[in-house]
Amino acid sequence: MAGPQAYPLNSLEQTEDLKAFERRLMEYVASLGPSTGRCRIILIVVSVCTATGAWGWLLDPRTSQSLWNHPFFTLSCVVLVGLFLAGIHKRVVAPSIIAQRCRTVLADYNMSCDDTGKLILKPRPANT
Repeated sequence: MAGPQAYPLNSLEQTEDLKAFERRLMEYVASLGPSTGRCRIILIVVSVCTATGAWGWLLDPRTSQSLWNHPFFTLSCVVLVGLFLAGIHKRVVAPSIIAQRCRTVLADYNMSCDDTGKLILKPRPANT
């Protein structure tokens, strides 16, 4: 296996590699967008339903009797817990996790990226 010095890249090849990496990263982050948007909407709707059901449950004088008196709240809670067990919270924040992990790796190369995957080149540190 050859080391990194065995096949040095010229400036044009490095630029093309960076552009290809940036395109692929932006494509990947953009592909997460639709599913992330749907998951956010689902999570918001179920959370609002749960909060609305909880409000009705708390205002009911028969609260201590049973949750079966409030099927809307009970069902909303079950669905919300099910969504979290299914990992919806990970899908909602997936693009920011990917971007943060890329920033961590790119920091070694004096680069970063924004939340859409666009590369940000940082100035080289001054040698002392």
